Amino acid sequence: MVGYDTGRSKEKPDGGYRDRKPVVAWQAAHLRKALTSLPLFGLIPAAGRAVRLGPLPCSKELLPIGFRETPAGPAPKVAGHYLLERFRAGGVRRVFMVLHESKWDVPRYFGSGEMADVDLAYLSIPGSRSVPETLDRAFPFVQDAIVALGFPDVIFQPVDAYARLIERQAATGADLVLGLFPTERCQTTDMVELAPDGRVRRVEVRPASTTLRYNWLIAVWSPAFTRFLHAAVRDAAADERELQIGTVVQSAAATGLHVEGVELPAGSYRDVGTPAELAAAVREHAVIPPERS
Repeated sequence: MVGYDTGRSKEKPDGGYRDRKPVVAWQAAHLRKALTSLPLFGLIPAAGRAVRLGPLPCSKELLPIGFRETPAGPAPKVAGHYLLERFRAGGVRRVFMVLHESKWDVPRYFGSGEMADVDLAYLSIPGSRSVPETLDRAFPFVQDAIVALGFPDVIFQPVDAYARLIERQAATGADLVLGLFPTERCQTTDMVELAPDGRVRRVEVRPASTTLRYNWLIAVWSPAFTRFLHAAVRDAAADERELQIGTVVQSAAATGLHVEGVELPAGSYRDVGTPAELAAAVREHAVIPPERS
């Protein structure tokens, strides 16, 4: 069995990356063991201004969608709470949320994460040109950790999706593992093709049309991808160009990082950052849980 070194990629003088050196099975096993001993953090990019929804009375992470049980009875449940629940169900107990500096209603509501049984901390930034740039603001805090990525305006099933990705990453030592959900809306997302062994063969970034069935919505990655993302953001800033997160994922797979995918054929999701999807999510979660006796 031959794997690929997931340590720091060596940069070429022109800023590219050299091909990784193959490693034998015992080295790959040692690497997987080392990765499983790393801390695990959730990471949430929340620096956007919800332009697709128009003017809002609050940050979109706090839009009421359904209800939750509390000791005092049912209470409104907000969009961002679903992601924190998914993290908790997958064993992710410590979470960083990267916020635009104007969104102080979010930490005022969630506090330190007690309502979702996670430890939640915040990084405030004055602005961001892209999701990769937002994520990179957490680099000093997560550069030596396993990272679980989630978007606060996406509500998805199954609840245990992160557990499956974390298990795959631990078993394979992959640099990046993508959670793949079936979709027919390829124009607004990134479509992924897997090889029979589960490795990512191809990523199509927001294609106009495609024959592929799955898009990626969540991810788990190692320090190798954190460094790759950091370098990509640095290079994009030097070129003064906007960088799509799908482009970074596409480049990682093409450059030789170990990128795998976990298909969730029964999975579903709602992107509540659009009016139509928000309305659908509100309808689907409109049932009030019964009060405890």
